[in-house]
Amino acid sequence: MEKITLGGGCFWCLEAVYDELRGVTDVVSGYTGGITTNPSYKQITTGTSGHAEVVQLTYDPTIISTHQILDVFFTIHDPTTLNRQGADVGTQYRSAVFYHTDDQKRITEETIAELTQNQMWADRIVTEITSLDTFYTAEDYHQEYFENNPNAGYCQVVIAPKVAKFRSKFLAELKK
Repeated sequence: MEKITLGGGCFWCLEAVYDELRGVTDVVSGYTGGITTNPSYKQITTGTSGHAEVVQLTYDPTIISTHQILDVFFTIHDPTTLNRQGADVGTQYRSAVFYHTDDQKRITEETIAELTQNQMWADRIVTEITSLDTFYTAEDYHQEYFENNPNAGYCQVVIAPKVAKFRSKFLAELKK
């Protein structure tokens, strides 16, 4: 099993997608990349802690590769907007890959180079590539947020369309 930590806007959106991906065995919402020790959600939302909202994935590389994890990542968020995803604005919503191994760093750099060469995005990719330092698990009510709150407004307006887009593009990679 391997772990990788990804930031691409609101962690609720990322978690909802990766929970459905074959080979991903665990998805934990949390925070990393900042200066505050054991930050709270309230501290994160101020943008002053330096942390990003992230998901930490545990996955089986014999079922899904790091490259496939990143293919999904670069499809479900906009890696060209600095410190923002849609209406979510601030450094806590930055696009970031917090790698756990040198191999993950290499694969991330190669993936970004490939996307750039293929002009998959009109603008330059600004995704941060950083070694994971410390990961803090978010409060319990953030875990499985979409699953537990499917009728909440944010879930209906933001998360559900993102999940639908993911399902249509990655149908063959969904858990059965």
